[in-house]
Amino acid sequence: MMVLMDVAVILLLALAGLSMGSFAGATVWRLRARQLIEDKKEGEEIDKEEYKALLPLSKAPFTARDRSRCLHCHQTLAWYDLLPLVSWLSTGGTCRYCRKRIGTFEPLMELGTAGFFVGSYLLWPEIITALDLAQFILWLLGGVLLAILFAYDMKWFLLPNRVVFPLIGVGVIVAGLRIFTSADSVMALIDVAAAASVLSGLYLILWYVSKGKWVGFGDVKLGLGLALLLGNWQLAFLALFLANLIGCLVVIPGLVSGKMKRGSHVPFGPLLIIGFVISVLIGQPILQWYFTAFL
Repeated sequence: MMVLMDVAVILLLALAGLSMGSFAGATVWRLRARQLIEDKKEGEEIDKEEYKALLPLSKAPFTARDRSRCLHCHQTLAWYDLLPLVSWLSTGGTCRYCRKRIGTFEPLMELGTAGFFVGSYLLWPEIITALDLAQFILWLLGGVLLAILFAYDMKWFLLPNRVVFPLIGVGVIVAGLRIFTSADSVMALIDVAAAASVLSGLYLILWYVSKGKWVGFGDVKLGLGLALLLGNWQLAFLALFLANLIGCLVVIPGLVSGKMKRGSHVPFGPLLIIGFVISVLIGQPILQWYFTAFL
């Protein structure tokens, strides 16, 4: 009976993840459209072709009246064009109306978010109380916001405040629940503050010293949101270490092969997000292994 229930929950989470991944992917394009309009108003140089393609998506995201459109022909998409993964597969990755290639961004967002939902359930501590369930739901909500930030930073080297601030808000709720339900609220508060010092304070110092050349202020704000969600200074250090380790594994081979140059811009947000997710889901076993093996 328990196995069947687990299978049912996994299937429901997979479907929910696909749907939220579709929402996240659409939000990325809408946010970019609004960013281009704001940049143009401020007199900044923008890509005219990109601006023209995304202009129809410039309405505020998260509204019921905002309809998804094809980025090529701008045709308003019907409900059957928006079925997560199914619609993309049914048309062979092309627009149903103009037959131009859609690309793999949308299905990757959907599959990635679905994998995050299912993986989180499989690796999450046992959910017994209503508080446990609330924390898990908040984690999934934070994951959707992180998916948007991951994709946006990868594409345009920017972490938009419209997503970072809600992430910080979710982090404040999670941190508050952890502090008020802890047997030692003072120590829990200190732990959250220490995590923020590691993931956000360090980047704030680097940002200030380099005048924004080494890291962007978006990384400072992202670090704060992740620290609030973590609430543990040891896991914060682990997330930071993993982010830099993964960065080295990506950058060094690129430099050796000549595909990257010394001045190449590498977005750090996605690396920090990957390190954070690993730290939350399997960070404690990693720390236990380290302390056992080396200390």
